[in-house]
Amino acid sequence: MSSALRIRTAGPDDAPAIAALVRELADYEQMLADARATPEDFARELSRPSPVAHVLLAEKGGELAGLALYFFNFSTFVGRAGLYLEDLYVRTAFRRQGVGLALLAELARVALAHGCGRMEWAVLDWNQPAIDFYERLGARPLDDWRVFRLTPAGIAALSARSPRTPS
Repeated sequence: MSSALRIRTAGPDDAPAIAALVRELADYEQMLADARATPEDFARELSRPSPVAHVLLAEKGGELAGLALYFFNFSTFVGRAGLYLEDLYVRTAFRRQGVGLALLAELARVALAHGCGRMEWAVLDWNQPAIDFYERLGARPLDDWRVFRLTPAGIAALSARSPRTPS
């Protein structure tokens, strides 16, 4: 069996593998209880004519080695699209073999092809191996920014706070 590394774009048929990798990532990040996405969720999104989420899969020696799930956003300051990396995950057995670098390099090629003004992602503050890896690539933390999140309950509560304005 070849040990060649292959990066490819995922499709709807890859949904079970994507869901499994996301669960592995959630377990690693100690957030398994929050991982509710199903293979059907990923298949539905990847089947859309213009999916919001995009996934790259890494295969090494014919085995699934990791994934990068990303989407495009827009920067009002830069005036261009940006690529946001939602999740990067490399299975333990494939770490330190160039899989993460290959996934990020392919994402950089995607960003260039789409004329993106930047690539961004978040990393848990305790994940020092990932932080060190990203810094070796030339990425820098934005220490002066904080991430905020509303969950579905918070979204519903906020939507009810102010009267609707006519369209």
